Amino acid sequence: MHVVNPTTGEEGPEFALHTRDEVEAKLKLAVGSQAQWAETPLDHRAELLRRVAESLRARKRPLAELMTREMGKPLAQGVSEAEKCAWVCDYYAEHAAGFLAREVIETDASESFVSHQPYGLVLAIMPW
Repeated sequence: MHVVNPTTGEEGPEFALHTRDEVEAKLKLAVGSQAQWAETPLDHRAELLRRVAESLRARKRPLAELMTREMGKPLAQGVSEAEKCAWVCDYYAEHAAGFLAREVIETDASESFVSHQPYGLVLAIMPW
């Protein structure tokens, strides 16, 4: 697979496609990694998200340049996208505990609550 700058037509790096077995192995690894992540204490996960946000902000210009080369995205939009991704990381680091907290509700039962459980691994190819 070749990367082609859609603005200039210039060819970038070439990447080998994975076999079905390689894809399956990577998916199994991802599922196992997600299970390990779920066992990581919430405060540590939040700190890691904050560090990702810092890294995105520190690298927003080179990330924007990469988006320009690979997708033809205008540079200013690439910078904005990197900043938006950093904001999302900070947002979830700050609010995750509240989102994941049990909500006790009144019923006739001895105990009732709403508890949000993660879906787990989600694979998505996101077009822009």
